[in-house]
Amino acid sequence: MGSRQVSEELDWQGKHVTVAGLGVSGIPAARALAARGAVVTVVNDGDDERSRTQAAELEGEGITVRLGDGATLPAGTELVVTTPGWQPDKPLFTAAAEAGVEIWGDVELAWRLRGPGAAPWLAITGTNGKTTTTRMLASILEAAGLRTAAVGNIGVSLLDAVLGDEEYDVLAVELSSYQLHWAPSVRAHSGAVLNLAPDHLDWHGSMEAYAADKGRVYGGNQVACVYNVADRATEDLVREADVEEGCRAIGFTLGTPGPSQLGVVEGILVDRAFVENRQKNAQELAEVADVQPPAPHNIANALAAAALARAFGVEAKAVRDGLRAFRPDPHRIELVEEIGGVTYVDDSKATNTHAAEASLAAYDPIVWIAGGLAKGATFDELVQKSAKRLRGAVLIGADRALIREALTRHAPEVPVVDLDRTDTGAMSEAVREAARLARPGDTVLLAPACASMDMFTNYNKRGEAFADAVRALAATGDA
Repeated sequence: MGSRQVSEELDWQGKHVTVAGLGVSGIPAARALAARGAVVTVVNDGDDERSRTQAAELEGEGITVRLGDGATLPAGTELVVTTPGWQPDKPLFTAAAEAGVEIWGDVELAWRLRGPGAAPWLAITGTNGKTTTTRMLASILEAAGLRTAAVGNIGVSLLDAVLGDEEYDVLAVELSSYQLHWAPSVRAHSGAVLNLAPDHLDWHGSMEAYAADKGRVYGGNQVACVYNVADRATEDLVREADVEEGCRAIGFTLGTPGPSQLGVVEGILVDRAFVENRQKNAQELAEVADVQPPAPHNIANALAAAALARAFGVEAKAVRDGLRAFRPDPHRIELVEEIGGVTYVDDSKATNTHAAEASLAAYDPIVWIAGGLAKGATFDELVQKSAKRLRGAVLIGADRALIREALTRHAPEVPVVDLDRTDTGAMSEAVREAARLARPGDTVLLAPACASMDMFTNYNKRGEAFADAVRALAATGDA
């Protein structure tokens, strides 16, 4: 199995640290620093009731909290630790840079605070598929008998993982581009970039900057830099990475793999990277049917997870057993019901065009439910690639006109229902209209290609509304 990296001991006693932002990562960061003797000041833009409650708790622990002013750098600051959502152009960061003060993210802090002999990290990033792949990897590692956890951007704090009482052999770490931007010294055992598509460009400033931040996951890798053969940009990032001597580039592909790749041969996931004489030999890992659901992009996720596990020395049987045991989170190409020969699938998590394209590629023919907040996206390429699969489309949400216009240009023969309402009840009508368009053998697919906040609290609530509407349809027998 993989080697452990020794972490650096830091002297925090009396060090003046400013934590930018409350919330999921800011509060544990402030507490961890204060526990080590740092003089901590938390600054926060908001000054609402929740923030005041959080501030009162922290102040009771001797931590200073400044609400309603996240722009000014407190006097004497020697280090800034930021939560992931704060954009790099914030005045606080500009002031820190001018004063020569380092800025770390919560992931960087977790890396620096690891204890002696800390568990290695297997790190995963990409525009889409990060959470599923990270959880698949953790399932494989568990099947190998390793003490592990899926942590990071997945919702489980890395600080809690590295500072808690639980001892781990290895961590499966999901990292966002925000987190990687502020993590200059993180050095994973092995890392993967699953794919790259335009996203969060308002935060990063450009596609080049976004890609560069994703590419940080490869920095200092010891054993493997895992890339997507079908996405040349991910391989380019490997070429640019500064890695440890002997670290290898390992590709994953939905086609037949070459040497130093994992891929698919006649329904079997195979490894031609971590085998003896990889020019001639391949190791069977699992069957495509072991991956649920067996959609193409989910097979790619499984191959990436398998590559990282194999890089850590996991046997083939554990890959198979881990994939068989894994079940995806809700609202990720989740089968809801089959009614009258029509399958209803919830992929509410497909909040951008890249994710929706992958979802649409998994089914044929499709009645597509789409729309929401476009976040600056355009839909021509998505519609062009998916037009032949579409039986019909039902559009909802604030920016549905953008999708309708793309359908008019590139799929004029596809019938479109444009629902001119943005209340939450629109989903029930959308499902009824989709059922009307669908024929036996079709899939009604919620893959919005848009964010949900115009109509719903989050994509989970949108998916729940879809599932509720489908079940109500089944109960009435109207499909």
